[in-house]
Amino acid sequence: MMSLVVHLKTAAHLRGKGDRIAKVTFRGLPLYSRIAENCGEVAHFNETFRWPIASRLDQNEMLEVQVYNYSKVFTNRLVGTFCMVLQKVAEEGHLELTDTLIDDNNMSIKTSVTIDIRYQPMDGTGGMWSDGEFLDVPDDRDGMFAFETDSLLSGQSHGSGTSPGRSLQGSIPTFRKAGRGVFSAMKLGKTKCSKDDHKRGDEPAVLEMEDLDKKAMRLAGMLEPDTISLASVTAVTTNVSNKRSKPDIKMEPSSGRPVDYQISITVIEARQLIGLNMDPVVCVEVGDDKKYTSMKESTNCPYYNEYFVFDFHVPPDVMFDKIIKLSVIHSKNLLRSGTLVGTFKMDVGTVYSQPEHQFYHKWAVLSDPDDITAGCKGYVKCDIAVVGKGDNIKTPHKANETDEDDIEGNLLLPEGIPAERQWARFYVKIHRAEGLPKMNTSIMANVKKAFIGENRDLVDPYVQVQFSGQKGKTSVQKSSYEPIWNEQVIFTELFPPLCKRIKVQIRDSDKVNDVAIGTHFVDLRKISNDGDKGFLPTLGPAWVNMYGSTRQYTLMDEHQDLNDGLGEGVSFRARLLISVAVEILDTTSPEIICSTDVQVEPVSNISESATGKMEEFFLFGSFLEATMIDRKIGDKPISFEITIGNYGNHIDGVSKSSSVKKKKKEDENQEEENELIQNSSEDEADEDADLTSVSSTPPMKPFITDRNYFHLPYFEKKPCVYIKSWWQDQRRRLYNSNMMDKIADKLEEGLNDVQEIIKTEKAFPERRLRGALEELTIGCSRYVTLANKDVNLAGRTKLDRERLKSCMREMDSMGQQAKQIRTQVKKNTVKEKLKLAQNFLQRLRFLADEPQHSIPDVFIWMMSNNKRIAYARIPSKDILFSVVDEETGKDCGKVKAVFLKLPGKKGFGPAGWTVQAKLELYLWLGLNKSRKDFLNGLPNGFEEIRATKTGHGLPPVTLVYDMKQVFQLRAHMYQARSLFAADSSGLSDPFARVFFSSQSQVTEVLNETLCPTWDQLLVFDDVELFGEATELRDDPPIIVVEFYDQDTVGKAEFIGRTFAKPTIKMCDEPYGPPRFPPQLEYYQIYRGNSIAGELLAAFELLQIPFDAEEIRRALIAVHDFAVPQIKVGPGGRADLPPLEGPTDSERGPILPVPLGIRPVLSRYRIEVLFWGLRDLKRINLAQVDRPRVDIECAGRGVQSVLIQNYKKNPNFSTLVKWFEVDLPENELLHPPLNIRVVDCRAFGRYILVGSHAVSTLRHFIYSPPDKSCNNWASAAKLMNGYMVLTNGCSQARSSPSFSSRTFSRPAGDISVNLEAEPPIRKMDTVVKLDAMSDAVVKVDMNEDESDKEKKKKKKKKKGGVEEEEETDERVLDWWSKYFASIETLKENLRSQEAAQAEAEEREDLEIAAEAAEIRPDDLHLKGSKMRERFKEKKSSKQKRSHAADSSEKRPPKARVDELVVYNKELESEYGNFEDWLHTFNLYRGKAGDDDEHALDDDRIVGRFKGSLCMYKVPLSQEITRETGYDPNMGMFQSIPHNDPIHVLVRVYVVRATDLHPADINGKADPYIAIKLGKSEIKDKENYISKQLNPVFGKSFDIEATFPMESMLTVSVYDWDLVGTDDLIGETKIDLENRFYSKFRATCGIASNYSMHGYNIWRDPMKPSQILAKLCKEGKIDGPHYGPGGKVKVANRIFTGPTEIEDENGLKKQTEEHLALSVLNHWEEIPRVGCKLVPEHVETRPLLNPDKPGIEQGRLEMWVDMFPMDMPAPGPAIDTSPRKPKRYELRVIIWNTDEVILEDDDYFTGEKSSDIFVRGWLKGQQEDKQDTDVHYHSLTGEGNFNWRFVFPFDYLVAEEKIVISKKESMFSWDETEYKIPARLTMQVWDADHFSADDFLGAIELDLNRFPRGAKTAKQCNLDMIRNEQELPTISIFKQKRVKGWWPFVARDENDEMELTGKVEAELHLVTAEEAEKSPVGLGRNEPDPLEKPNRPDTTFLWFLSPLKAIRYLVCNRYKWLIIKIVLALLLLIMIGLFLYSMPGYLVKKLLGA
Repeated sequence: MMSLVVHLKTAAHLRGKGDRIAKVTFRGLPLYSRIAENCGEVAHFNETFRWPIASRLDQNEMLEVQVYNYSKVFTNRLVGTFCMVLQKVAEEGHLELTDTLIDDNNMSIKTSVTIDIRYQPMDGTGGMWSDGEFLDVPDDRDGMFAFETDSLLSGQSHGSGTSPGRSLQGSIPTFRKAGRGVFSAMKLGKTKCSKDDHKRGDEPAVLEMEDLDKKAMRLAGMLEPDTISLASVTAVTTNVSNKRSKPDIKMEPSSGRPVDYQISITVIEARQLIGLNMDPVVCVEVGDDKKYTSMKESTNCPYYNEYFVFDFHVPPDVMFDKIIKLSVIHSKNLLRSGTLVGTFKMDVGTVYSQPEHQFYHKWAVLSDPDDITAGCKGYVKCDIAVVGKGDNIKTPHKANETDEDDIEGNLLLPEGIPAERQWARFYVKIHRAEGLPKMNTSIMANVKKAFIGENRDLVDPYVQVQFSGQKGKTSVQKSSYEPIWNEQVIFTELFPPLCKRIKVQIRDSDKVNDVAIGTHFVDLRKISNDGDKGFLPTLGPAWVNMYGSTRQYTLMDEHQDLNDGLGEGVSFRARLLISVAVEILDTTSPEIICSTDVQVEPVSNISESATGKMEEFFLFGSFLEATMIDRKIGDKPISFEITIGNYGNHIDGVSKSSSVKKKKKEDENQEEENELIQNSSEDEADEDADLTSVSSTPPMKPFITDRNYFHLPYFEKKPCVYIKSWWQDQRRRLYNSNMMDKIADKLEEGLNDVQEIIKTEKAFPERRLRGALEELTIGCSRYVTLANKDVNLAGRTKLDRERLKSCMREMDSMGQQAKQIRTQVKKNTVKEKLKLAQNFLQRLRFLADEPQHSIPDVFIWMMSNNKRIAYARIPSKDILFSVVDEETGKDCGKVKAVFLKLPGKKGFGPAGWTVQAKLELYLWLGLNKSRKDFLNGLPNGFEEIRATKTGHGLPPVTLVYDMKQVFQLRAHMYQARSLFAADSSGLSDPFARVFFSSQSQVTEVLNETLCPTWDQLLVFDDVELFGEATELRDDPPIIVVEFYDQDTVGKAEFIGRTFAKPTIKMCDEPYGPPRFPPQLEYYQIYRGNSIAGELLAAFELLQIPFDAEEIRRALIAVHDFAVPQIKVGPGGRADLPPLEGPTDSERGPILPVPLGIRPVLSRYRIEVLFWGLRDLKRINLAQVDRPRVDIECAGRGVQSVLIQNYKKNPNFSTLVKWFEVDLPENELLHPPLNIRVVDCRAFGRYILVGSHAVSTLRHFIYSPPDKSCNNWASAAKLMNGYMVLTNGCSQARSSPSFSSRTFSRPAGDISVNLEAEPPIRKMDTVVKLDAMSDAVVKVDMNEDESDKEKKKKKKKKKGGVEEEEETDERVLDWWSKYFASIETLKENLRSQEAAQAEAEEREDLEIAAEAAEIRPDDLHLKGSKMRERFKEKKSSKQKRSHAADSSEKRPPKARVDELVVYNKELESEYGNFEDWLHTFNLYRGKAGDDDEHALDDDRIVGRFKGSLCMYKVPLSQEITRETGYDPNMGMFQSIPHNDPIHVLVRVYVVRATDLHPADINGKADPYIAIKLGKSEIKDKENYISKQLNPVFGKSFDIEATFPMESMLTVSVYDWDLVGTDDLIGETKIDLENRFYSKFRATCGIASNYSMHGYNIWRDPMKPSQILAKLCKEGKIDGPHYGPGGKVKVANRIFTGPTEIEDENGLKKQTEEHLALSVLNHWEEIPRVGCKLVPEHVETRPLLNPDKPGIEQGRLEMWVDMFPMDMPAPGPAIDTSPRKPKRYELRVIIWNTDEVILEDDDYFTGEKSSDIFVRGWLKGQQEDKQDTDVHYHSLTGEGNFNWRFVFPFDYLVAEEKIVISKKESMFSWDETEYKIPARLTMQVWDADHFSADDFLGAIELDLNRFPRGAKTAKQCNLDMIRNEQELPTISIFKQKRVKGWWPFVARDENDEMELTGKVEAELHLVTAEEAEKSPVGLGRNEPDPLEKPNRPDTTFLWFLSPLKAIRYLVCNRYKWLIIKIVLALLLLIMIGLFLYSMPGYLVKKLLGA
């Protein structure tokens, strides 16, 4: 045994006096000294620490000694640390020294320690190998070490010691802020597993020092309890991957199952489409389904708002690989397919991985696939949502719709993808494949061989690659098992692509149809990294392994799906050598190919060694046990086969290649090797002459275990298999994954612990979480150290290198973050930090998944009769050996329980739940040269038996165990709960069968229950287990418990199964705490993948000691070389804890669970309130007439009275009954309570109607009120944390006057000041609606852009006068109130989002800052990027916060009274209104096995209404002494009576949104139907044509009688002209619970009281009456109205206004406002207070029974109820939809200017244009109007004086034009469209014979368009370019506008150019005004415009040539002529001058 011993003698030069303690750490395992009490400057510890070690001491390993000042109360304070490298010790084996300590700041201090270290290596170390043989370790270890030191010792000053309040770390060294002195946490050594090392590296290795239990207790008690796994204290099961010792048991494969998906896509509009005057259509394609929008004529920015739904039923993988493609097509019609403008592609998976699985209101960028140089072709705005079953889509009202029109800011791209994507080439190179299976029958081949004598390979493979909707394929290699292609498939796609996976598939070419041989998916996320130091996708060259169906060839392969990549492959199919590369294209370069078609080209061959060096691997397996073999297999002999790749596969593995015969090169050719191995019995000519593969166990006849299972008799003899195989040595990849997986496993275990602690409400979950994070930090730093070794190994691909770097960076950052988070874990933050830790876990799992394969997975097949029956697949990395502990696979050299399952589709459904066989299996895989270790992990005590006598080096074929341990297993089966209902009665007759080793036992059958309490102890005697005591104890075998339903005839039916691990007691251990007796624990029972209940049980395994005499005899026998058989002696069992005999005479020989284990019971009284039964269905076709309810709990119960006539009155006449029962003290162990309803028939027969099990009674436990606490201080607490949505003037609800006095004068009156503040909405009222977290009211934007705009600040007029609109009372209607409320809701959401984002940002920045502080040199935390992101966030925040700040600047918003809009059902806001009346669903019939109980609704046969209350007896007297206590009612005092009551129900339906289309045209014609009891209202005649977002605005009155009619169903149907109407969806509301609820949900309480107008009070009772009634019922004092607007209720004072105005504007006094203010604050009243339901609108999802779980739309509505015995309510509020207002827009086109000239003149060749202007309002293209033509304009000037008149209907509130028109000639009726008000004007050039030419256009949004320029000169392109910045005006406010606007068009380069200017005048009049002052179209009467003054040239020139010439001369050449004339004059002057000059001179000279 190797060990390191440290003798710690003294610590000297300590300061002061005190207690000291020392901690010595080696290999991450700390040991503590005793406490040296009250010592001065020398502490004598004199203590020896010993670490047994399993691997040689490495030269770089560290020993760390820390000395602390010990404190009982506070944290121990660190004095100093001493670290040393053990190099010297490793060399010499002994060292004594005295050295000084260093403190936190790495400064040396005076204190010193004296230690003596001894290292005792293994005996005979002479033969040790050197490390280099196994790991190519770079020699400069110092270099590697330096890296570590930098990162960890970046010496920074930091205060001494650890922070107070955190005790010393128990099993892990403390990481202080900058991580110093942590070498001890790193085992830098290469650890070698040895036989003696029964401890697996991660667990306390100090068995010698003391018993583990004490150790665990000491660790738990004295030291930091964080890091101790729960399990290590209760049961030491350390190497179960999840220590809670509950193995994972989801048996059924879930991947290949088809599921329902619904993809909904709304195409809203398109903008900036490239092209002139186009007629665009959008085509939406998902997979192969196409749908088209309608066509919009002549527009570049069409508005569609069309909704498409695609339904799929496919497996998730198939779904997420489907491509969503949006393409815009120009001028498509019946005859031609149109031309493609651009497309956008994205896969469904990308959408599904978005938050809420959707993109909302985002712009897709269109690009042209045929021309990649072109750039953006336009944008399409759309919503895309993908809904799986059970997902509910929340429609966001994102606050950051800063501006919908900000296209760049709202692109349809996942976060983190740049807006400008570039084109890239994706190269997928296919080199070659090997190991292909046969794909043809061999009959023909044999015939051929006979004739031609040539042997052909039976497969013709080619490779097909699919990516983003495109396919490419290589050539076909005829008949070859080892084809060589060397081709590359090239895709051109935008980068980063929005498609995640490349699908690479080997296919077999066949004349009839090609089939897939194998499929591999390359996930681009795994082969690239988008960080700052990231890399483009790259892969290989690497072999990828393909798995699929079994290899034998059959014509119809039943598992063909597996070869297509669906489901888990059950056999190795082939491996393929591929590589992937990406290059970003420079689209500007001239020689680029423009199209994106797939290309295939040849590439050069790559060298053999490129993928790594060939190594020989050795796989060894030993079968220790084979049990639970399904009896259906039959009793033919059974054998097991292990294969790795094609090695070991005898039946159908090797397809011998015909080419082999030609090359006889043994090294390269693996197939040849294979052949040798297979036929090598004669010629063992292998180079080692030692290894023939033995890959399957000898067949054996199975023995019967019980009626369901066999087992194989592997008792002493354990069969073994071994396989030799050759693979490229790429172990590093697997090692890397293993290291990360181990860290992840540890983290997962820690997180599971934390969740368990939270779930079972144990103490200190935060400690365990801190411990888990601590382990993560250490794991990460250890990883970085180890990974650093292989940074420069050979044979690495680019991806290997890059991936390693990014993994190291990630792990390093994760370690730092974990450390950071660890410090923030407090009791109150546990849950959120747990979420963060779960993100770490996901990141780790993602990183650990290695995209480049190396060694294929190992398959274990069970064979019977030479057929393959069942299999298990084990990833090769899990069993791979490494000399470094962390790199070894988690199951390498360990005994592991493996469950075999059926292959492929056979495993779906019930067949998949069965266990085909359970193996205890030992596996080891490693290089053949490190083979010497392969038996190390096996349980000790075996002898090897080899196949041949000669082969000394051969592995054994069998192991014979002579060491046996005999155990007794005690299974304490206490109870199960919530089992699956297996009988048609809705109950089961369950029993449990427990399997252990090869024995099984059953509990008794309990009839008719889903919650059996067996209370039974099963004892398994003489269980023989093999292996060393300690190992067994660490990792006991698994116990399987299966649950069955006993049927009178036929076989018992399977209910579910769970696994457990027992707590083990060895002979030498005492039977006592903390581990014994074991605690009852809950185990989840699974049935397939769904949960089928839970089991409460405990299991203990007790060793039976041997008899001394027997042992003596055995020892003698050993000397005689006999195999000793040690029997259990008579003294054996006596040492076990005694078993009590059967106590209960009735139960016969059944043993009960013993007392120490069964829970402690107390007496409880359970009171039951019986209210009534509802909706009972028929039983066996007979109506239920006289039902009764039986309640049973733990064997006791009570029955209700009989309901005499269910139809007449389904309520019970006696309300309350009770019974007493003994229940466990621990609430978690309470048995379920069963509710059963039986129908009493004639002749005393009873029939079970249905049953319900209340699985947890905790909700119903009554705890008496604590009188000592002040009776309403608690209310005050509640008050401060809870604010309520108020009306427009929001008062801050917890006003200071109230909260400050709350506690100062508890007994007096509390005044709550409710003075209405000036009505300005403050942004800082953060309204806490409980549900707001995901609250988003769906208001489709087409109705609601309005409100955002309404709030835009009114533009100031010149001179800064605010433009104020007085809201007129008469204008306001209910809809004003509704829209204002929605706006409030959105604002609240916005402020919440902003606050949340800010908090997150703060946290991110903190973490980033800390990380930066830790690693200044390597700031890999994407520092710059993060900052940029923050900047972006900030800028968007600033935009947003402007909105917030502007609230101060904003003019006071018109005050509208508001209501509350709930974006979900009202009951979910108020706990289903189950405040005292609960509803229990009654089930009957077998539970459905569809996923996750989707069919449970079909099993509901009725509902029981009532309640429960349980409390310990006796109860204190105070309660019963209260006044008015009715003893008959028990705890249910003051409950209303349940006699029938007549009620008027008034249902208001506001509108529906996002309905599922019901007609072929993708629309629906919805109408409302309402059903309550027998009365039904169908509003069929008022259907709304072709609308998916209909506004109903209706109310319906129905009279009903509770309880007979209490379930209200509101349905939306689709009207059909022919045939029956289809149900779109329905919603059900239980009115009775609402009616009786104390939340008063009968009629919502308004925020303000008024007697008239839109906010009229709806309730027949006035607020004062309601208040008086509530006070009386709650027995509280009040209300007392006082002077000065005060009211006092139960010693609280409220204030409010006291006057009210009636219709005539007269003021009068009233108390109603006061009463209402109390009602609005009712939750503040002590004892009885609760929040009363406000006036509201609720949003209910519509569901369709045919499509369970998928929302079909949502309905906004509310219900009022008025008892008929009260005064009748007033008329219903008018909520009918607003009628659009009729307007007329008059547009006068005065002139145009600078219009570009299009035509050339025939004769003169000059440019001119024949200009006319066209205009229309969007959506009314058919009504377009044209001016007359201004012919032959030579300057681009045109004069028109022409008037357009556009009448339209307009909804002011929504800023939409309403158009009603028939969709086509065949339409039955008109469809209503709402579209934005936009005016389009275009300028055209008229042509006589050809089509007119389009020159330019402008579109003005009538609500927001730029002011026209004053003159043509000032009019330019900027008016359109900078539209956002310029001030805008609205024609609806201005009424009249005149000015110049530019016309624009796009040129070839897609640049905007100015093509003209128009002077126009817009005048808006209402319909009435238009009637009073009519105008004519064009220049007609009335109010005609004068004719324009056009130059005459516009007429043809040959009619008046002179005029034309004059025009030409004057106009064209005017200046030229003037210039010429001037020049001529000048010349004449000069000429004259020269001419006359000489004469004149002569004259002058001569003086004449």
